[in-house]
Amino acid sequence: MKKLLAPLVLLAAMNVDAQQEVMTSQYMFNGLFLNPAYAGTHSYFSTSLLHRAQWLNVEGAPRTSMFAIDGPLMNEKMGVGFSIVHDEIGVSRDLDMSGSYAYHLRLGADSRLSLGLRAGLSVYSANLNDLVYWDGGDQVYQGNISNQLIGKFGFGLYWYSSRAYVGLSVPTIHAADGNITSDVANALDHYFTQHYYLNAGHLFPLGEYFDVKPSVLVKYQPEAPVQVDVNCNFLYRERFWFGAGYRTGESVVGMMEYQVTPRLRIGYAYDMNTSALRGHTGGSHEVMLGLDLGQDAVRIKTPRYF
Repeated sequence: MKKLLAPLVLLAAMNVDAQQEVMTSQYMFNGLFLNPAYAGTHSYFSTSLLHRAQWLNVEGAPRTSMFAIDGPLMNEKMGVGFSIVHDEIGVSRDLDMSGSYAYHLRLGADSRLSLGLRAGLSVYSANLNDLVYWDGGDQVYQGNISNQLIGKFGFGLYWYSSRAYVGLSVPTIHAADGNITSDVANALDHYFTQHYYLNAGHLFPLGEYFDVKPSVLVKYQPEAPVQVDVNCNFLYRERFWFGAGYRTGESVVGMMEYQVTPRLRIGYAYDMNTSALRGHTGGSHEVMLGLDLGQDAVRIKTPRYF
């Protein structure tokens, strides 16, 4: 759903919206990037560092680096989180910093409903001097966009138990991005648009050594086709995850994660493109490092399922 021509779409004032929210294949282990209500859903603070290089060998392809930390407050009745995302697509650069707050409602002995809010600030730039275009007199291309500040606000719901979860989120309900559209004739009202995410997963025991966790992520933007990620991961001896997935119209995904210590985990995912780009790219690579903090991360006997 990400387009290399996203900045051109904006500046040429075409009525098309590109995917601006982050896209990861290991979303099931990095819930805060999708949903602010995920904050504090574990009894310990957790950090995640992820880098994604998309569409190798394609000039201007997306490159995304992300860091997040979240944890519980007030005896796990609340959660807080903070994330930093740096996204490069073509001639555009976006540095997004956001804080998340979640309130957890206990629904039973083993389930809770979390309501989350996100507020953040993006620093957006587009270097139009690097573009190759045919209409040298077009005013659209006469000036760069340099370090424009954009306020963003989002919302999410997240139901979870010890072995299942369902989340619904709109990471950007509103973006104060008029400063990057107002100077362009016939520009879009907003560049950063609303994207809707529905994701769910469940863990099923398969025996003494194996568990299986199917999961799904539905991504909807009103002016783009619906995209669905379907994944299935296996857990071996409560320490080693491996699995595969399919992203509609985009790629087949293979992934793995290893729990090195009770606190440290590492992950890797590879996307093999199935779209028209498959003959021009070596696929996409994604690496992840997670660190859980505090004594609770060591005392918990069960592994981190999501």
